[in-house]
Amino acid sequence: MNKKVSELINTQINKELYSGYLYLDMSNFFESKGLAGFANWYKVQAQEERDHAMLFYQYLQNNGEKVTLLAIDQPDKKYKTFMDPLKAALEHEKYVTSLIDNIYAEAVKAKDYRTMELLQWFIKEQGEEEKNANDLISKMELFGGDARALYMLDQELAGRTYNTPSLVLD
Repeated sequence: MNKKVSELINTQINKELYSGYLYLDMSNFFESKGLAGFANWYKVQAQEERDHAMLFYQYLQNNGEKVTLLAIDQPDKKYKTFMDPLKAALEHEKYVTSLIDNIYAEAVKAKDYRTMELLQWFIKEQGEEEKNANDLISKMELFGGDARALYMLDQELAGRTYNTPSLVLD
């Protein structure tokens, strides 16, 4: 495996673990505000991000690459409104998309077709992540100002469950 691609994937493991921390922090915010459905939504999101890290971790190991675990930064966002974490989540997902795109660009340069194939799944996943974040913002804009509608939205989000990604790694 190309050294630069391997290094970027190793760094991505850390970024995905940080994403999990960030979403747990958002979950904690909503739990403290009595919005258990929103808290659930972000707990599920945190689990998804941890699994993304593990997919990259396993991919490097399967390809004989050394994994170096780095320190995970503490989330430092402070939220004042219910909308703040939603907007922060969208910005974070855009950032993660840029990281995945950068790894893909390096894999293309290195003609690392196996990694390019792996990253296709993550590219599609990031499209879904950004759409979900946008949709949640739209729903909050529509319903967040009405207590009954916010309650119903919270109930909808409480129903989210986690599905482990089905990705075969080489």
